[in-house]
Amino acid sequence: MWKLWCGLMIAMAPTLAHADVEPVPTSGTWDGLVHVHEVDVPFRFELRLAGGVAQGAFFNGDERVRSTSGSFAGNHVTLEFAHYASRLDVTWSGSELTGTYQRPNAAPYPLRAQPHVPPPKNSAKAPSIAGQWDIAVTSPKGEEAWRFFVRQAGSEVTAAILRVDGDTGTLSGSYRDGKFILSHFSGARPTLLEVTPQADGTLNLLQNGTSHYVATRSAEARAKKLPLPADPSRWTSVKDPNQPLHFAGEDLDGNRVTEADPRFRGKVVLVNVMGSWCPNCHDEAPFLAKLDRKYKKRGLEVVALSFEDAEQLANPTRLRAFVQTYGVRYTVLLAGEPKQVGEKLPDANNLNTWPATFFIGRDGRVRGAHAGFAGKATGTANSKLEAEITKTVETLLADNH
Repeated sequence: MWKLWCGLMIAMAPTLAHADVEPVPTSGTWDGLVHVHEVDVPFRFELRLAGGVAQGAFFNGDERVRSTSGSFAGNHVTLEFAHYASRLDVTWSGSELTGTYQRPNAAPYPLRAQPHVPPPKNSAKAPSIAGQWDIAVTSPKGEEAWRFFVRQAGSEVTAAILRVDGDTGTLSGSYRDGKFILSHFSGARPTLLEVTPQADGTLNLLQNGTSHYVATRSAEARAKKLPLPADPSRWTSVKDPNQPLHFAGEDLDGNRVTEADPRFRGKVVLVNVMGSWCPNCHDEAPFLAKLDRKYKKRGLEVVALSFEDAEQLANPTRLRAFVQTYGVRYTVLLAGEPKQVGEKLPDANNLNTWPATFFIGRDGRVRGAHAGFAGKATGTANSKLEAEITKTVETLLADNH
């Protein structure tokens, strides 16, 4: 696959084979390949160089995942993404960038990139696959189906797979040689998805070269009475909704905070179970920050229980950057390591998604929960979810009993 995609990039950008050698990499858009788990994932990113300062951004659809710092010296470019505790480290050869992308607790991802050149116009007529599909699965969490959202303009497609815990991010690509080749890499969630339309109207999906699935249009799946995707509003619950949801942790100043803290008394409380390592939690944070700003004066308290690896618990630099990046002003607590989530929240049932949110009324009772978060990559699923959560908050705020 590495050779295949390199060949494809060269075919799409013949001008890159020129004899002229650029002394420094250009500012602008770049086409990259990142090698993850034996799969080569195409992606696009931005790079801006001025003096010794480098700035960059990955793309998640129309959203940009921006670097927090960076440098450029000689032929070496470094970009830091502190809110992911990750680093892009590449060297300019005169015609391409080569190097690695490093994430915590993972082997470096080999990476290479060339300046972006628009691909040749694709004259192949692409079949229409736009709409909502169901993917039959047997997931480790016990799901029997996922949702697959597709938007299409001619041969160009953007899509996302939505599981109970969240989505893949925006998968982008086009139709070529009888199938759609879609990919995503925004510093996280590297995914290569091959989508092949079938004569019976279904789609064959090959994810990351190893996982095979079949997608059926959602309306047809209902007519055939195929299993439904999991309902995230019913996935997680509490053992006794009449009892307080017990939690505890330390804020970023080292103060211990529990559910009995006076700041929560008589308030509507959203308890968000998350981690700064979790891409879907990054998707959700701007929405929670907006809710907090809009409703705090009316009696809303948002508290994030952040479960981090041992190194970050000792020195939560990634979480601090997460808070700064998304303008978080609500309470954020270090609650433990991810493997301790059941131990730290013993009142919860089936708490196995990142993120998960509990809704607590002014009387301290748990009024509901929601597993995962459908990000903007899912289109209408995201707008529907945000509207439903907002309505729940407003209903609870209006209930003074």
